[in-house]
Amino acid sequence: MNAEAPIPFPQINRTPEEVHFDRKELGLILRVYGQMVAAGEWRDYALTSLRDLAVFSVFRRTAEHPLYRIEKRPKLRARQGLYAVVGMDGRVLRRGQDLGQVLKVLERQLIGPV
Repeated sequence: MNAEAPIPFPQINRTPEEVHFDRKELGLILRVYGQMVAAGEWRDYALTSLRDLAVFSVFRRTAEHPLYRIEKRPKLRARQGLYAVVGMDGRVLRRGQDLGQVLKVLERQLIGPV
């Protein structure tokens, strides 16, 4: 009987996990998105998951640049806040730890003069 040493499994270079919005976060975002679609302001969206951030982009039309980007950056959790709403021009409109509070900057658009 010939006993051979077991062959170890090859080492797999694992890439870091991507950042995603969870179900609760998507529920809050899609609630605001639905209100803005009903008001005729927004028409399309895109989700992007990268290694260091997740982005929910909002468009008036598909072929345009996004009107707003809702970003989730876990590395900024302890500093400026996990979530941010970024405008079309790249300015950060609001940043914070609570997604509901950060999204209020977008809900203000629905409130207009009667």
